[in-house]
Amino acid sequence: MARGGGTKYKKRETQPDSIYKNVLVSKFINRLMKDGKKTTAQRAVYGAFDLIKEQGLNPIEIFESAIDNVGPKHEVKAKRIGGAAYQVPQEVRGERRVSLSIRWLLEAANKRSNSENNNLSKKLAAELMDASNNSGEAIRKRDIAHKMAEANKAFAHFRW
Repeated sequence: MARGGGTKYKKRETQPDSIYKNVLVSKFINRLMKDGKKTTAQRAVYGAFDLIKEQGLNPIEIFESAIDNVGPKHEVKAKRIGGAAYQVPQEVRGERRVSLSIRWLLEAANKRSNSENNNLSKKLAAELMDASNNSGEAIRKRDIAHKMAEANKAFAHFRW
């Protein structure tokens, strides 16, 4: 099949979520969803937001600052040149940055262990709070990506 010559694919517009009217929250819920069970994912996310609200904080501000903090500014991509694969540092564009931060936040929340029942809402709330305060597993993942990009700065001239 020929590449690149055909029509361009148009990205779908994500509809904002029903409670907060926020597209980012909707994307987060969709990414969390498993086997098409959207109400279960919504229950977990809104439960986490309620736990944040109980602490007297604005859940949307915490959520957006967590997404902002976790999103990497630089990452490395492998590029083959003359039989050798180089890790070339590149800037991360907006859409990918958001999707990476959502993915890393959900991975970190799922990894968390709570002594009392494994409640995803509590894990999500704790991870969002940590990420908004620049700590936690998701932030550690971002820092690793930044360190890799910094270490491979010498190969930046291979950028395409």
